[in-house]
Amino acid sequence: MELHTHHPRTWKRLRRNPAAVCAGVVLIGVLFFAILGPLIFPYSPEATSAQKFSPPSTTNFFGTDLNGRDVFSRVIQGARLSLTVGICGALVSLLIGTTYGLISGYAGGRVDNTMMRIVEVLQSIPRLIIIIVAIFTFAPSLEGWLHDRMPSMEGYTKVIILILCLGLIEWLSMARIVRGQVLVLKELQFVTAARALGQSHFKILFKHLLPNLAGVVIVYLTLTIPAVILDESFLSFLGLGINDPIASLGSLLSDGKNVINPVKSYWWLLVFPAITMSITLLAFNFLGDALRDAFDPRTRK
Repeated sequence: MELHTHHPRTWKRLRRNPAAVCAGVVLIGVLFFAILGPLIFPYSPEATSAQKFSPPSTTNFFGTDLNGRDVFSRVIQGARLSLTVGICGALVSLLIGTTYGLISGYAGGRVDNTMMRIVEVLQSIPRLIIIIVAIFTFAPSLEGWLHDRMPSMEGYTKVIILILCLGLIEWLSMARIVRGQVLVLKELQFVTAARALGQSHFKILFKHLLPNLAGVVIVYLTLTIPAVILDESFLSFLGLGINDPIASLGSLLSDGKNVINPVKSYWWLLVFPAITMSITLLAFNFLGDALRDAFDPRTRK
């Protein structure tokens, strides 16, 4: 009989958690505006006008920026782009980290030791250096390739590089967590029985072990998304990530920072992107904590 991390009461416990419900409502709201916002609100995030630095009003909910662009539309675009980078980067991390951790923990012995030493070496390299080198190395050639084959994606060169780089960085922690779980699970009776029945290693890994890691993987995926969003926002804030005219939450914060001064402060350019990013990151973290409690067998009665 196989062990299962899933439990019929898991989702019931999650629904009874007020923090999880609030976080879910907030994330649904953010996703709604990020995906459907451009269809509901008429302003283009890249359309300029003569109304520069207009404060928030019924016409422009979040005001306008230096070029007369509607900040509300810019925040919607920024949230959509940051969420895209966060979710896609986390999925890359999930795919690589889960596979690597499964193989390392199941193989054990020298193979496990060698694979974990590789992870430790990679973790010792500063992530910022990796991303900067990748952007300056691959951006020109990728931009030329997109220009020839996919002209509509030409402006998203750095977005693609950031997704791949951040996903290839965040998988290291995922691999260690999955490997630790596999070391415990592979000694249990259902794995021993599968071996005795002559099942292949591939089948044991992906049919028996992987389903029992679903809880841990889902929890860590939920916590990886805000980590990737934060990394992207930090890089864009420094000018190393997303640049005009495309907006991410980090680049909007950078634009807002540039117009905050003691003489004249255009506060709405900084406040609204900061609030949007803060509530999004908090919602993901609260949801991750709630999922961890729901899946943790020690918290079940």
